[in-house]
Amino acid sequence: MSEKKIRFAVIGAGHIGKRHAEMIRREDEAELVALVDIRTKEECSAEHFEVPFFSSVEELLNSELEFDVVNVCTPNGLHASQSLAALSDGKHVVCEKPMGLSKDECEKVIFKSLQMSKSVFCVMQNRYSPPSEWIKSVIDRKLLGDIFMVQLNCYWNRDDRYYKAGGWKGTQDLDGGTLFTQFSHFIDIMYWLFGDIQNIKGRFADFTHANSTDFEDSGLVNFDFINGGMGCINYSTSVALQNLESSMTIVGSKGSVKIGGQYMNEVEVCNIMDYEMPELAEANPANDYGPYKGSAANHNYVIKNVIDTLKGRTTATTNALEGLKVVEIIERIYTVRNEQLNLQ
Repeated sequence: MSEKKIRFAVIGAGHIGKRHAEMIRREDEAELVALVDIRTKEECSAEHFEVPFFSSVEELLNSELEFDVVNVCTPNGLHASQSLAALSDGKHVVCEKPMGLSKDECEKVIFKSLQMSKSVFCVMQNRYSPPSEWIKSVIDRKLLGDIFMVQLNCYWNRDDRYYKAGGWKGTQDLDGGTLFTQFSHFIDIMYWLFGDIQNIKGRFADFTHANSTDFEDSGLVNFDFINGGMGCINYSTSVALQNLESSMTIVGSKGSVKIGGQYMNEVEVCNIMDYEMPELAEANPANDYGPYKGSAANHNYVIKNVIDTLKGRTTATTNALEGLKVVEIIERIYTVRNEQLNLQ
């Protein structure tokens, strides 16, 4: 397979789907062979991708087109079923976050991938940012000693410019919730660094989205790490005007670190015993969607990792089990939220 190009078909031609398509086009060892969307190519502003355009996953899979990988870039609630369809057809899958909206959905995807001997790559592109790669090495080398406390703050703006009437964003079945759509990247980084959590407690509120979403917009969640130490996630999409910050503060027995900025793209504090902070490469800018911005624009690394993995040079940066664990953590947090709502 070393000389052959990896052929990709992208399902969903919205902002993220077009980004995937563009990153595929830029890779010498990759080929974009198809796009899929329920809207027309013109409605998706995807005319510049000169590839066949299908109106459904079924139409793509029933076609005579030959390809290796399906990139699932559709609304959250469709990710698991479309991944299953692609795997059942013998394709590898690149799935945008979240992998599903429940642990059960993710388990079915993993089972099918094992059954078909195909790979599932979960898109968690924030792992590629220089501060993330740096703090991962710090934690793996135990430079902070025992971890005492971890605080994750995610304060963003998502208003009526984002939640448009009639769209999928904000719906329970296709969006799933603030932690799935906005902040799963940061929960992934926390899990990647410190492992699983337990003893979850939380408070939740809906300050400004009662008329635009089916779920909370803010929460204060605290827990213990199974590997030791305690943590919390404080999050909101009710910040006025623009995103405020995405930050992680880590307190350990040998020092403390704070990674901040709007998208966890800056090391603000590095105070570690007998350690000098190296100079990091500059982080990529945020994905720009016009009226609002998202996480770091690192999808080029994701596509490169898929190519290198399928050609036997490396392994998946975020594998399917890790994708499942992030979904499971969010699902357990939302179980606490739902129990609170039932008591009110």
